[in-house]
Amino acid sequence: MDMTREYQNGAFIPGSELLPPLWAQKAAQFRDSLGSRARLDLAYGPAPRNRFDLFLPETTPRGLMVFIHGGYWLETDKSLWSHLAAGAIAQGWACALPGYTLAPQARIAQITNEIDSAITTACAEIAGPLVITGHSAGGHLTARMGNPDRSATLKSRLTRIVPISPLADLEPLSQTDMQTNLHLDAIEIAQESPARHALTTQAHIWVGASERPAFLWQARTLSENWNCAWTVAPGKHHFNVIDGLEDPNSPLMQTCIGSL
Repeated sequence: MDMTREYQNGAFIPGSELLPPLWAQKAAQFRDSLGSRARLDLAYGPAPRNRFDLFLPETTPRGLMVFIHGGYWLETDKSLWSHLAAGAIAQGWACALPGYTLAPQARIAQITNEIDSAITTACAEIAGPLVITGHSAGGHLTARMGNPDRSATLKSRLTRIVPISPLADLEPLSQTDMQTNLHLDAIEIAQESPARHALTTQAHIWVGASERPAFLWQARTLSENWNCAWTVAPGKHHFNVIDGLEDPNSPLMQTCIGSL
């Protein structure tokens, strides 16, 4: 089996090359619409990408939702995804979008620790329940925040995680062309595969029904290993499975913050 092909997404989604400029435009428009309620590039560490954006509702936040972007730990930036905070903001929640150092400048273990630091810093800004969601590699990082080896702040504040199209076991990724930059070894695969560790909070896994079989396998593996719910969203592929985060009343948003 060609693992590189198994983990390709854009090649199997017609028109996917048109999406990044659309995301960038929507994100910029959303930031502009919030004015001073968009607090950008707040530092949580010394590295250039150790920054997070914090988007605030019009009233005192009910809690904090964090969205962690994907890109196989190799690409994209928090600035592409600002509009995905819209659903949380409309429900009265603050929403933080952290950046992180990309591979190969950072190993995945370092990226995991950076995200922990980013969320800890954001938690100092916003009181109330903490919900973390993220997509693809960001789904992996979301899942890692629910493992037992996290910081005291996460252990005390974290209420729920919703990994979207997560990479739950990293072994197959070491067999792709991405390994040239990821440099995964057996120790890091074991440490950084969330499906191989216990779950310490509420979790619900979300994945698109029209995703690559490898992503359906990853999502199901995580759900089974954690004995938690998973949703296979009808008609959704890898790039539109996150669109529900823009809608405060979508099933995905209700899964993230419903009943909290």
